[in-house]
Amino acid sequence: MSYEMLELFRHMDFNDTETQLALQCAPLLTGLKLSNLFIISLANEENFLEYLDREVHNVDIEAYRLLEHQGKCIYLLYRRAALESFLAKEDVRDFFAKEGYMDFTLDGMLIGFRFRYQKHRLCGGEFPHEMGLLLGYPLEDVVGFVKNEGENFLCSGYWKVYANPTEKLTLFRRFQRAEERLLIMLSKGISIKDVIV
Repeated sequence: MSYEMLELFRHMDFNDTETQLALQCAPLLTGLKLSNLFIISLANEENFLEYLDREVHNVDIEAYRLLEHQGKCIYLLYRRAALESFLAKEDVRDFFAKEGYMDFTLDGMLIGFRFRYQKHRLCGGEFPHEMGLLLGYPLEDVVGFVKNEGENFLCSGYWKVYANPTEKLTLFRRFQRAEERLLIMLSKGISIKDVIV
């Protein structure tokens, strides 16, 4: 991380919704990813929802609440058309089918995933590996993670990589640069709504 970014971090308001969106969802906001998880304190959830309604309502980004736990809310933020297209791939659907899904609409998959994710987080149920696909991770890496039980990866960054590490590391650097650019823009008074792709 550059000295400029370290200085910027020292003066940031980490409770600010835009700052949190930039830190957690820059790849989504800049068009590099089709979805991201967004975690916010329960105390700030209403501000977040109002912000989305006010500032992001005309952009193809939706929020789906997955879980409230220990004073935090976890959302999946996603671009509907892009996520639907990704999930419609035959090999991706086959993965979901093997996990027991029968409704392959995006809404049906989100409902099924939310149930499995809550069961995992709240009751200690099995981890729902399809989360990686909902986050747009390549199927090869999700399958590699499952087969290797999270071990033997070639490299890691935004996820653990099991194939094409050079390509993925390049993508991870693009994600990091997007986050830095977004934070710099926010520090200069530019709103996220003005830079969302």
